[in-house]
Amino acid sequence: MRVLLTGFEPFGGSAVNPSWQAVRLAEAAPPDGVSLSTALLPVVFHDALVRLRAAVEESGAEVVICVGQAGGRAGMTIERVAVNLDDARIPDNKGVQPVDEPIVADGPAAYFSTLPVKACVAAVRDAGLPASVSHTAGTYLCNHVFYGLMHHLESGRPGRRGGFVHVPYLPEQVPDGDKPSMPARSIAEALTAIVSAAVTTTEDLKETGGSLH
Repeated sequence: MRVLLTGFEPFGGSAVNPSWQAVRLAEAAPPDGVSLSTALLPVVFHDALVRLRAAVEESGAEVVICVGQAGGRAGMTIERVAVNLDDARIPDNKGVQPVDEPIVADGPAAYFSTLPVKACVAAVRDAGLPASVSHTAGTYLCNHVFYGLMHHLESGRPGRRGGFVHVPYLPEQVPDGDKPSMPARSIAEALTAIVSAAVTTTEDLKETGGSLH
């Protein structure tokens, strides 16, 4: 099965972004039976969606998993819902800062992930790493890309699935240890588990789980 993983470039003054570092590591060791491609997205409103749509079509991916940084979260968080709202707390890498603006003017209020989010959480935990379902992807670039992805998949070829995963800081981003972090290789291992669950699970687990972060 063809799978596309995307990560983001650094932003907000940081020299690294754990999403891209982990995606590149995961690309080197895909699960059996998976043809894995990757794409780097700019932290720029609109431009990120142009690059994402191109990568989806170029890859021919049947499953698309976008990955972004959520500093302060202690583990992998698989997002369940994207909302049609840009409300940026900081400017993007081109200085753009939309406030209270829709991502798609005539789009629905929200989209749900079409990944088996709870099975993905279970797969990461089975790999010995922390994970949970998240019910908010925020209102910055991660949610922007998540919503844009689901809108694109909804309006394109049927049967393609997608979703979004947030990852913690890298240890080098928090040298004083005042916030949770996870090594890039551990994040990559978790992404590999998520990819495996996404391509092999047709019906999600029926169990409680999920929170606002």
